[in-house]
Amino acid sequence: MSRTAEPLIVGRVIGDVLDSFIPSIKMSVTFNNKQVFNGHEYYPSAVATKPRVEIQGGDLRTFFTLVMTDPDVPGPSDPYLREHLHWIVTDIPGTTDATFGREMVSYEIPRPNIGIHRFVFVLFKQIRRQTIRPPSSRDNFSTRDFAAENDLGLPVAAVYFNAQRETAARRR
Repeated sequence: MSRTAEPLIVGRVIGDVLDSFIPSIKMSVTFNNKQVFNGHEYYPSAVATKPRVEIQGGDLRTFFTLVMTDPDVPGPSDPYLREHLHWIVTDIPGTTDATFGREMVSYEIPRPNIGIHRFVFVLFKQIRRQTIRPPSSRDNFSTRDFAAENDLGLPVAAVYFNAQRETAARRR
């Protein structure tokens, strides 16, 4: 098993959101110049702006789709609304970042209400450009089904962070 996949197994991203895969592309996700590492916690206010997502692999003729979801809706102890879709960007050329792609579903700020939520970024390699169909809803989204419906196969990279509701005391 790949060392880069281990935190995804421990954090139950592999299982709850994704099937087991071997990461083959390096993806970097940063909010305000702070890189996201698996399992690290961020306040919702720190992730309120769209992150920079860089793809360090492939080439300009290789295209990728980025999906961001929350599998812990409405709360991690009973996620009966799993998953909530936060962002989709398609047609991202290799060696570039998400700003070079086509935003299919706009970025939605994480707003966890109950407990600690995982927010998962998943990168898929596309067979070709402009072949991805948008989902009908952000609610009850399935990353696995979306990948299957769009012939994306297994992911090539993934990373997740944790966030929980900010209390008034924390914001001071």
